[in-house]
Amino acid sequence: MKRAALFVIAGPVGIVAYGLVRLWGRSDGAYGPGFDWQAAHLVALAGMVCFVPGVLALARLLPGSPWRTGVVAGALVGLAATMVQFGADIVEGLLAEDRTEMSRLAADFKDIPGVEVAFYDVVPQLFFVGLLVLTGMLAARRRLPWWSVPLLLAGIVLPVVTLDLLPIGGLCMALALAPALPLVQQREEPAEPSVAVH
Repeated sequence: MKRAALFVIAGPVGIVAYGLVRLWGRSDGAYGPGFDWQAAHLVALAGMVCFVPGVLALARLLPGSPWRTGVVAGALVGLAATMVQFGADIVEGLLAEDRTEMSRLAADFKDIPGVEVAFYDVVPQLFFVGLLVLTGMLAARRRLPWWSVPLLLAGIVLPVVTLDLLPIGGLCMALALAPALPLVQQREEPAEPSVAVH
């Protein structure tokens, strides 16, 4: 699989892995701080990083326009905010000795003016909105099937209901974006060299 296509699918797979590691960590009733907390959030952070080239690869399947640029920019800003959120969770897990102290550190971080809006409540949602709009644009141009849009929406909404549904949500996202993989791979294929006729 070509690199760009790999990134398109690696982002959702990161969400699936995050959800599975989180469920494993919660199975003993003592999730965080510790190895399970760090592993889950590192996997999630890696997934968010993979979404950056993945979103750019999907955007290249559309003709250039100010609308496409705005949607991609919003998605990337949301991704950056999400990465900060996961990075903060990782740092808090490293500094805290127990769950109570970790919660206190998280509260202290959120008490900084603008942090909760920028990295938790509002800006991170731009990624999901941007990805959904981008998927709709691809479906409108038949680069993706129509069902990719509701399937992606389900993948976004399910973890909002409960984070225990993260693995299913990530799987829905992967299935929604998977039909674009051949097109992304095709775009990466080098052009056939022209042969001069003398």
